[in-house]
Amino acid sequence: MKFVKMHGLGNDFVFLEDKNGADKDFSQLAVKMCAPHTGIGADGIIVIVPSDKADVRMRIINADGSEAEMCGNGIRCFAKYVYDNGIIDKKEFAVETLAGIMKPKVTVGDDGKVSLVTINMGKPFTDRAQIPMEGPSGPVIDEPIEIDGKTYNITSLLMGVPHTMTYVKDVDAVDLHELGPKFETYKAFPRKTNMNFVQVIDDHTIKVHTWERGAGATLACGTGSCACAVGSFLNGFTGRSVDVQLYLGTLHIEYNEQDGNVYMTGPAAVTFTGEWLEA
Repeated sequence: MKFVKMHGLGNDFVFLEDKNGADKDFSQLAVKMCAPHTGIGADGIIVIVPSDKADVRMRIINADGSEAEMCGNGIRCFAKYVYDNGIIDKKEFAVETLAGIMKPKVTVGDDGKVSLVTINMGKPFTDRAQIPMEGPSGPVIDEPIEIDGKTYNITSLLMGVPHTMTYVKDVDAVDLHELGPKFETYKAFPRKTNMNFVQVIDDHTIKVHTWERGAGATLACGTGSCACAVGSFLNGFTGRSVDVQLYLGTLHIEYNEQDGNVYMTGPAAVTFTGEWLEA
């Protein structure tokens, strides 16, 4: 089984092509492939399959075997993969995901390969029931919750997948492995949540560290970056155009006032290719 390893600012994935993979169970394969010592090591696997609703379909299975609705860094890598490998020959195209149809736009360098990808990530959903989160209807903005006897103010929304954020003075001082799982499994989130710790740098720049539901601590999270940019605007910390600083680089997020969609622009890169031999 041939594979390609890719990453978007350190959020890494194993890519597979499977024309018959629409309904296959890839959970055990994902667990094996993503294992850091006995496998390839990755945050998840992404399977390219045909679509009857869009130009192509993306399936993403997390390192723990659960299937995710969407992944912002993953779909940037996906867009580069399908364009660079001739699966798609258009610079703007539609990708079917469990979170709906996503529309990447690729920027191609002098070498004919994709250098940057802009994704229309769609509209954020802010109502509690849409996230989903238990409690009365309405947006969840700067709302206090208690974790281990300490009060945290959170903002939550659905950006393809559920995301929650809390604002801190120094994101580097946060013990992500200690706090991340506690927010992820907080009782008010019936489908769990991705957790983001956010530091506001200025009115157009934030710094984000993310604990991903089903994957753990990651170097970058595209949907999380989008959610945090929207959340920072809703809290009055930034405008609609935000640079999100991650461990290995920056994503530019635009929360468009006219159409209400969120646009993410950033890089994607191939790390290596190989052949998976284990059954």
